[in-house]
Amino acid sequence: MEVETEQGETGKSVMCVLTDPEGITLGGTMFLPQNVGPVQLQQIVNTLLKNEEKLPYAFYISNQELLVPLGNYLEKNKVSMEKTLSIVYQPQAVFRIRPVNRCSATIAGHTEAVLSVAFSPDGRQLASGSGDTTVRLWDLNTQTPMFTCTGHKNWVLCIAWSPDGKHLVSGSKSGELQCWDPQTGKPAGNPLTGHKKWITGISWEPVHLNAPCRRFVSASKDGDARIWDISLKKCVICLSGHTLAVTCVKWGGDGVIYTGSQDCTIKVWETSQGKLIRELKGHGHWVNSLALSTEYVLRTGAFDHTGKQYSSPEEMKKVALERYNKMKGNAPERLVSGSDDFTMFLWEPAVSKHHKVRMTGHQQLVNHVYFSPDGQWVASASFDKSVKLWNGTTGEFVAAFRGHVGPVYQISWSADSRLLLSGSKDSTLKVWDIRTKKLKQDLPGHADEVFAVDWSPDGEKVASGGKDRVLKLWMG
Repeated sequence: MEVETEQGETGKSVMCVLTDPEGITLGGTMFLPQNVGPVQLQQIVNTLLKNEEKLPYAFYISNQELLVPLGNYLEKNKVSMEKTLSIVYQPQAVFRIRPVNRCSATIAGHTEAVLSVAFSPDGRQLASGSGDTTVRLWDLNTQTPMFTCTGHKNWVLCIAWSPDGKHLVSGSKSGELQCWDPQTGKPAGNPLTGHKKWITGISWEPVHLNAPCRRFVSASKDGDARIWDISLKKCVICLSGHTLAVTCVKWGGDGVIYTGSQDCTIKVWETSQGKLIRELKGHGHWVNSLALSTEYVLRTGAFDHTGKQYSSPEEMKKVALERYNKMKGNAPERLVSGSDDFTMFLWEPAVSKHHKVRMTGHQQLVNHVYFSPDGQWVASASFDKSVKLWNGTTGEFVAAFRGHVGPVYQISWSADSRLLLSGSKDSTLKVWDIRTKKLKQDLPGHADEVFAVDWSPDGEKVASGGKDRVLKLWMG
């Protein structure tokens, strides 16, 4: 009888329903004891999903991570026991990335501002593009310059590695593109010409659609995007239709190309003939940045944090497809656009030409948007000096990261989606912790504006470059 009364005091159970981020229920309504917390929920989810290996999950109630037992949560948030509590479970990366906290090398070499930095998909090499008209390839083991790639006649504005790691393409202010062999630093063929104004973006065809990598798309201020075939060494399709400059381009995992433009529209193209599939309208000003929910797996192809290398294009394609399908799940690929109108839109372009959510809150133009590798978060960088975090599925606002005292130019995620990096006009880099929503590390050291940042796919290193002409490598 005593037990009964004790039960009566503390043993009220909570009516709960577990759902995945897409809102799909797992196992129906459950009555859980109030002392159940994240650890027990983790066991329940692993059991219900029949996971052979136990996987880590985080749990969210109304977009807030649950870090205490259910009873404590209900009490603190004054939630009625009568209502069904909806708990969203989100898979976490099994591996953990160490936060970077020190500059391990400051590498001089460029004679003008560093405008872009990018790690290779396997994280073993690093490339940078500069106002000095060169592309440089760096040896990450010795932290010294490996090759200086010369041939451009104007500033190198953007660079992009093919997802199989075999090629690097750079685009210049004069509209020329050049393909390089990263093993030798030598140009692979003559410059690719056709654009009349500067290159604003480059994106490769995903390796799970085509291996070895042959095609990439470039966007230009001249209003066109062009698909190039590096084995034919020429432009195979010109995507024209925008009435003003194309500012950004992404080649999606479903095989379509997205272009964002100063004409306020985003256009979706198929890639066999270059036909326009649909137009995404809604922004009131220039579109500056596009991000895909699958971007990380598209960028890294078959490579993951383990550093496994592949012997054949076929093997690479197979592994890349497995990674892409696993990442995408049953949901459509999502797209986020950031604009000069201070807003962002979340789209599911395969489903509808209308936006899913309008994301507001920035006080200045949105300069850069980026999905976390697991697709759960969207981060946005703005000239209002803040970085904002949003739910990657619903588009709901989650947190604002304040600390920069100048416009934020670029952001990059750690491979485990737990840390976010930002580079600013204020000459610092900052690392933000997604769980605590706080600043994890302040990284001063640059003498001037930081234009470009990238976090290596293997999670070991961060690279940054800017107006002070040096490349900095940061380690954990």
